[in-house]
Amino acid sequence: MISRDELLDNLMLYWLPRAGASSARLYWESIGRVNEWITGTATDTVGVPVGYSVFPKELQRPSRRWAERRFTDIRYWSEPERGGHFAALEQPALFVEEVRRCFRALR
Repeated sequence: MISRDELLDNLMLYWLPRAGASSARLYWESIGRVNEWITGTATDTVGVPVGYSVFPKELQRPSRRWAERRFTDIRYWSEPERGGHFAALEQPALFVEEVRRCFRALR
C-alpha cells in the first residue's frame, strides 16, 4: 500500500516542475500506436535485445506470443506476482530485482 506521503512525493515530481501535461501527452500521442501493436495491425519489428517484465496490474499486458512477433530478440521475460503500472513506486525491491535480472540476461 502506498502511503499518503509517498503519493504526495510522487505527485510533486510532476507538479513542481510543471511536467504533468508533458507526461500525459506521451500517453495521448502513443496510445493509438500501442493499440495497433496489440491488435497486430502494425508489422514493424524491433531487433535489438530486450527484456520485459509483465506486472500483473499493468494497464496493458501483452502475452509472450504477441511480444515475440514485435520484439525478435527477447532475452529476458518475467511475470512477477505483484506490481502494476508504477511498479518502481509500488514494489521498489521487486522492481530493482527485475532490472538486475534483465541486465544480467542482456550481458
